[in-house]
Amino acid sequence: MVRKYKPTISYRLREIPIKQIKIWKEAQARKLDRENIAELAKSIKNEGLLNPPLVQKEGKNTFLLMSGQRRLAALKRLGAKKIPVHVLTKQTSYDLENAKAASVVENIHRKDMNHKEIADSCKFLTEHVGKSSAAKSMGMSIPTLNKYLGFAGVPDKLKSMVPQLLSRDEVTKLYLIIPNIAKAQKIADRISKLDSGLRKRYLQALSQSPKSSHQKLIKRAKNMRIKQNLSIKLSKTNARKLASRSNKKELTPDELALKIISDYLKRKRK
Repeated sequence: MVRKYKPTISYRLREIPIKQIKIWKEAQARKLDRENIAELAKSIKNEGLLNPPLVQKEGKNTFLLMSGQRRLAALKRLGAKKIPVHVLTKQTSYDLENAKAASVVENIHRKDMNHKEIADSCKFLTEHVGKSSAAKSMGMSIPTLNKYLGFAGVPDKLKSMVPQLLSRDEVTKLYLIIPNIAKAQKIADRISKLDSGLRKRYLQALSQSPKSSHQKLIKRAKNMRIKQNLSIKLSKTNARKLASRSNKKELTPDELALKIISDYLKRKRK
């Protein structure tokens, strides 16, 4: 059963020893930037603490930090012994696992979070509140959440195919394209008989056209093979033109033809 966050909270203002505030390791969704913390500390010193951190009582002399990780770090930098905090009331406090999850949510919405930090947050929230609530908390769609989760977000039925039928990377890509487990299993069984190169191209073709039939995808995958040696038949008129222009550029006709094709492909990439 998916746990839900409480829509409203109530708290009371208290002053407590800063050493009594505990930060869950799982809640540290990002490394704090020292320079930014220094600037925040300077602001708090000059203007005071305008918005106290939010905590929840955890034990006799310990409090769980719910939000305000940067503010807490800045206050520690200033050498504060006691600080004002908002303490959640018993009516709106969270159970142990939801408290950790809520703490992550409060600290994840940062512009400077890197891919690994976002992925770690997605994984933690998915494990504790389910994919739907995790995606909503992160402000992303479930397909985007699955991309960050990678292999960790793949259902167990598909994971069991690794490594006998497919690789971790192949199963992850397949699930991102086909999130329906039953359909993904059928496709996995089919492509497991292909060689690794053809499987890779098949998944590429599947991502471009997920509703195409297996036969069409196989044909498209085979056509994706890179051909380095091409045979081009020109009309007599074009052959004479190519020969004439290659002589002027002091190139062989083959060299000029290769240059024309390469230049064309470069322009198409722009």
